[in-house]
Amino acid sequence: MVTSYAILRRDIEQYRAEEFSLVILDEAQHIKNRGSQNAQSAKALRAEHRLILSGTPLENSVLDLWSLYDFLLPGYLGTATEFKEKYETPLTKGSPDTRTLERLRHRVRPFFLRRTKEEVLTELPPKLEHLTLCELSDEQREVYRAVLAQGRRDVFESSGKQGKGRDRIAVLTTLLRLRQVSCHLGLLPTGKADDDHRPPLQGSVETSSRKWKEPSAKMERTFELIEEAIDGGHRVLLFSQFVQMLHLLRDEAKRREISFCYLDGQTVERQAEVDRFQNNPDVPVFFISLKAGGTGLNLTGADTVIHFDPWWNPAVEEQATSRAHRMGQSRSVQAYKLIAAGTVEEKIQALQARKRELFEASLGGDAAFVEKLTGEDLEELLAE
Repeated sequence: MVTSYAILRRDIEQYRAEEFSLVILDEAQHIKNRGSQNAQSAKALRAEHRLILSGTPLENSVLDLWSLYDFLLPGYLGTATEFKEKYETPLTKGSPDTRTLERLRHRVRPFFLRRTKEEVLTELPPKLEHLTLCELSDEQREVYRAVLAQGRRDVFESSGKQGKGRDRIAVLTTLLRLRQVSCHLGLLPTGKADDDHRPPLQGSVETSSRKWKEPSAKMERTFELIEEAIDGGHRVLLFSQFVQMLHLLRDEAKRREISFCYLDGQTVERQAEVDRFQNNPDVPVFFISLKAGGTGLNLTGADTVIHFDPWWNPAVEEQATSRAHRMGQSRSVQAYKLIAAGTVEEKIQALQARKRELFEASLGGDAAFVEKLTGEDLEELLAE
């Protein structure tokens, strides 16, 4: 039987009646949250043998790993509470506890087979990664400072300066607004403009509905890269986590008369759009939502990847780049990550680097977040 997680959830009572010789979960990170319906449904299946496949066994927390092993070998790593006390808590406090890492590695390794693309696809062309810094426009810089100042007031003054009492929602809202400003001023929610047309920020982080003269330095740099790629005979995948940003990019591509394909969570004919890009070399650009198209697609027709905005988890970005850098690719892949200089995006990069070190120490090379963001992490991101 071949099925999907959505159908498994819906028809779990029918599957429960079956006893399988073997159950294989592909993209097994779909069961990483132990309380989710995906995880509960998969673990309700009766099977003599169980296997899982995943390119990102850890995405957010060490507890992701516990949930996967709870499907494979129920009870092998103890209960979730025991695992958290024994492994997750020691690993998420300050620098990695090497003895705890070694103990975890020793427990999981007998049932863990890891293969990198470099080991298996020896004929795969190289992937070259480029970190591209973009200076904010003057308008973006002004709004960024205002949003940061208001956000710090909301977080540190409204919620108190003791630390533990800070409003996590206010922090995350401010981070979202700062990331939006870093991408394009048009992403901010609209509000009434003041007499001097500066964005009103009292009480909440909002912006005016005025027409910006330079709303996005990053967009300008993006189309420079796209046009350079087209001139060189290359084709481009562009990923963003903001669907509204994809709409803005799509509109600009139309204005510049650049042909493109487009995919987000609302796209009905996903495969038709993929086939159109793969089979039509006259379409040089594919705009893709990171969440909707970051996995499960084969897009080897492109050899250039642009990440318009960084995500907390580098493994998600790498999965997206792998839509082009995979079996069937005959050309070197150029992957560009655009970062707004002097903003929270640069701090996200530093945060990623720290999380990556812990993951490599525990499981040997895959890049992913293995800790949930701590209060200290969030405070660092909001530092002036």
